Amino acid sequence: MSTSVRERRATRGWALALIAAAQFVVIMDTSIIGVALPRMQAELGFTQQNLSWVFNAYVVAFGGLLLLGGRLSDLFGARRLFGTGWVVLLVGSLVAGLAGNVGVELAGRAVQGIGAALIAPSALTLLMMIFGSDPRELTRALALYGAAAPAGGTAGVFLGGVITQYLSWPWVFYLNIPIAVIALVGTRILMPASASGNRGSVDLPGALTVTLGLGAAVYGIVRAPEAGWGSAETLIALGAAAVLLTAFVISQAVRRQPLIRLSIFRTPRLGAANLAQVMLGGAWIPMWFFLNLYLQQVLNYTAFPSGAALLPMTLVIMIGMIALAPRVIAKFGTKTPIVAGMIMLAAGMGWLSLAPADGVYWTDVLPATLVAALGMSLAFIPSLGTAISSARPEEGGLASGIVNTSYQVGSALGLAAMTAVAAAFGADRLGDTAALTRGFSAAFLGAGGIALAGAVLVLITLRSPRGVDGS
Repeated sequence: MSTSVRERRATRGWALALIAAAQFVVIMDTSIIGVALPRMQAELGFTQQNLSWVFNAYVVAFGGLLLLGGRLSDLFGARRLFGTGWVVLLVGSLVAGLAGNVGVELAGRAVQGIGAALIAPSALTLLMMIFGSDPRELTRALALYGAAAPAGGTAGVFLGGVITQYLSWPWVFYLNIPIAVIALVGTRILMPASASGNRGSVDLPGALTVTLGLGAAVYGIVRAPEAGWGSAETLIALGAAAVLLTAFVISQAVRRQPLIRLSIFRTPRLGAANLAQVMLGGAWIPMWFFLNLYLQQVLNYTAFPSGAALLPMTLVIMIGMIALAPRVIAKFGTKTPIVAGMIMLAAGMGWLSLAPADGVYWTDVLPATLVAALGMSLAFIPSLGTAISSARPEEGGLASGIVNTSYQVGSALGLAAMTAVAAAFGADRLGDTAALTRGFSAAFLGAGGIALAGAVLVLITLRSPRGVDGS
């Protein structure tokens, strides 16, 4: 093998490592705050109900602006947007770490979400640019990229525990600053320059409308248990969400250069694969959120043990996605592992819902989380790959924006809904372990229901390619 070939492969390997690290970080930032939540609640004045906004402020901005990020990536070049996203994430992390009250903290988290919305779709576009010409290399690259997402989510809980226990909660945000600096240097060295596409218009009103609509929906769902489902506050929030999201769909249908070309959903299998991502996000994120609260508020784990308790999930996910999922896909296609994975995820959630107030980690928590993690690893990769590969090559940024949006929207709405369910069953009664356990168990069971519903929907909607059984 010539030196130039080895150098080219090494460069591609480092580029893939940076792309996977980007996905790891933007998803880690959804979860690294998990263990720190009780400390943040005490120091900044969050209530048990609005505590979920530390997560949702990030995810609403992330999910709502991902389509804009994908469009900007197609228009102005993936490498440029990738670097810009790291700068924005750095600024948001600094603000969130320095925050002294609820408002500043949520503002910093929203800025972080904006940065993530620029990083995620451009990272996936860069992956397709580098590896898209070789199907075998693309499968391996997508496996590593896909493993980085849930692994980042679970590892974030562990890192958050270490940082919160031995430093302080602001460092869960400061951690991003050196990472962003390294990523900016790596971007200039490793990432290919892409010729910008047609300099079309950017649909900023559409991006604002969908983000506000998503935020209003999350707010209405989260506030409903306290304010009442029939209260004016809840009805106004949910009504505003319906109006804004409807207006967004209509605007995309009539604009000459929309944020999202609605006809892309006529692409075979794309809509069903994105639906699977919505349901996966809606099931997985509530699980780790309430599992972390269960460990700390019911079993009285401190920050570090709470994070360490979820480390086995990370290992199962990474092994499952990198070593198992590609082999299962090669043998059974994509549909079978998505459905089977969602059923396993639902089973893990159901098992976890049985954990009692005096539960034991080794018997009541660990086995259930490993089953759920294995299910997630089986379902995530084939649904992600199907959603990306279904689009035309020139719409890679849009397709990556859509699939990332699907997962984040599912995460935000799933957590909002399960927060409401948990509160209705007693999870707002701090100090009452029996009530907290009932609330958390209800949330686990509800999240399992989302995963099971996802399995049924995929079974019905995901069509198999001609000549391929089970895919």
